[in-house]
Amino acid sequence: MTRNRHFAPKLIAMLAVTIVAFFVSFLIGRFDISVREVFDILVSRVSGAVPYWEATIERVVLQVRLPRIALAILVGGALSVSGASYQTLFKNPMVSPDILGVSAGAGFGASLAMLAGGGWWQIQSFAFVFGLLAVIAAYLIAYAFGKNSITILILGGVVVSSMFQALLNIVKTLADTDNTLPAITFWLMGGLGKGTNRDVLTILPAIGISLLALFLFRNQINALAAGEDEAKTMGVNVPLIKIVVVGASTLMTVCSVSICGIIGWVGMIVPHIARMIVGADYSKLAACSFFIGGVFLLCIDNVIRGVVGVELPLGVLTSLVGTPVFVMLLSRVKRGWS
Repeated sequence: MTRNRHFAPKLIAMLAVTIVAFFVSFLIGRFDISVREVFDILVSRVSGAVPYWEATIERVVLQVRLPRIALAILVGGALSVSGASYQTLFKNPMVSPDILGVSAGAGFGASLAMLAGGGWWQIQSFAFVFGLLAVIAAYLIAYAFGKNSITILILGGVVVSSMFQALLNIVKTLADTDNTLPAITFWLMGGLGKGTNRDVLTILPAIGISLLALFLFRNQINALAAGEDEAKTMGVNVPLIKIVVVGASTLMTVCSVSICGIIGWVGMIVPHIARMIVGADYSKLAACSFFIGGVFLLCIDNVIRGVVGVELPLGVLTSLVGTPVFVMLLSRVKRGWS
């Protein structure tokens, strides 16, 4: 009971920080927009207030900044929860959401669509499909050779990642060096610049369903974190929980990657930060990871939008920030991880 009382203020504080970051982010960019204009424009979609602002300002707020901000929170939160789920399932602090090859598969799918001259929706679709296929292949390898062993599942992910990386290199070799290859390279580095409100509405149900599934099985996931044998003695259906964790985490990751490209380190370092704040209890860890991950990725993207004249790759910047943060967290891993 005491832990629950301590957790509630922390959760409220993280929610408040997320809300503040959401509104402050509208003020960052090439167009100077006041707080009042942002608030009135957002409220006008519900209240039907008579606009006093320019049509250009409304387009910037609703069609450029709103989807980008929403995607940053959703993608950052989804990747962080996926990382926390995998780290709990595999009992390994070095695990990230792309451990089963989803990023490599999605990268190959997107590059293949670009090589074929596909449009934006085709690139997203190919990335989504091949990301799913990569995880399915890793899971089939584990099922066929390791009787669904966690270790074989990870090794299957390594094999699948290597295969899709090789295929990706072949596609990059065949790509036109003037147009297609730079497009592939930039997509692989990640970014939120092309996100639209339609993309937000597309991934929102998938992320919501995945989070709901993980929440409903939170107690069983906690039991599984203690070990498979212990979980079985508590009546947990271990194979089912593995499928739920892998399925929900994969769906969130592949949706994020298909729209925003490959964004590294978020799903690895944020769960460590969340674990230091609320402990290893999965339900608290997942909730904390979502809010911290969303704010973290939003702040990184705000830095990108605040730099005038250049669009820095999001994945590169998250790596630059995430690497030193993870080095600082290594001392905790050295003392013991739980």
